[in-house]
Amino acid sequence: MKTGIIILAAGSSSRLGRPKQLLDFNGKLLIDIVSQAAIKANLGPIIVVLGAHSSLLIKKLNLDYIINDNWVEGISSSIATGLLHILKVNAKLENIILSVSDQPYISTAIFETLLEQKKKTGKGIIASCYSGISGTPVLFDKRYFAALLALKGDSGARAILLDSSADMETIDFPLGQLDVDTQEDYNKLTKEQ
Repeated sequence: MKTGIIILAAGSSSRLGRPKQLLDFNGKLLIDIVSQAAIKANLGPIIVVLGAHSSLLIKKLNLDYIINDNWVEGISSSIATGLLHILKVNAKLENIILSVSDQPYISTAIFETLLEQKKKTGKGIIASCYSGISGTPVLFDKRYFAALLALKGDSGARAILLDSSADMETIDFPLGQLDVDTQEDYNKLTKEQ
C-alpha cells in the first residue's frame, strides 16, 4: 500500500517569535524528530513543505522539500502544495499522511500504526487522537485527495475530518497534544525532559 508522508513546516511561528522547527528537544531539532520518524517508517516518498524561514530550514533538512510561496494563506495552501508535489513523485499513491513539525513525541510507530489501522479497518481516514480531538498525524486515502486540494484558509483538514467521521478511525496518540506554539509551550516541554 503506497503511502506518502507530507511534513508541514511552512508556518512562521509568529506566536513563538522564532522558527519552532529548529527548537531543540532532547538533543534533536523538532524538524529532525519528525523527519527521522518518517524515514524510519519507510512507507513511501516524503516531502517537507517549507515557507517562512525556508532558507534556515533548508540547511537542516535531509529530505526532499518544496517551498510554498503562498504559506501566508494558511496551512491549507501547504497541504495542497505538498500533495501536488508528492503526486508528481509518485502518482500511484494510495494514501498520504499529513504530519506537522512541532509534535516532539512523534515516532515511527505512530506512522506505522496509522497504516496498520487503515489496512485493518478499510476506513478512508485514520487520525491520531489526543484529549478527545482528532488531529495529526492523519492518514487520508486517495479518495480524499481532491478534497484536500480544495481546502482554503488556516483550518487545515479539520473540516474533512468533521464531515467524514463515518469514514474515520482513530489511533491513540496522547502525547500528540503536546506541541509548541508559544514560548510557554516550549518552556513547559523542556521542563518535562
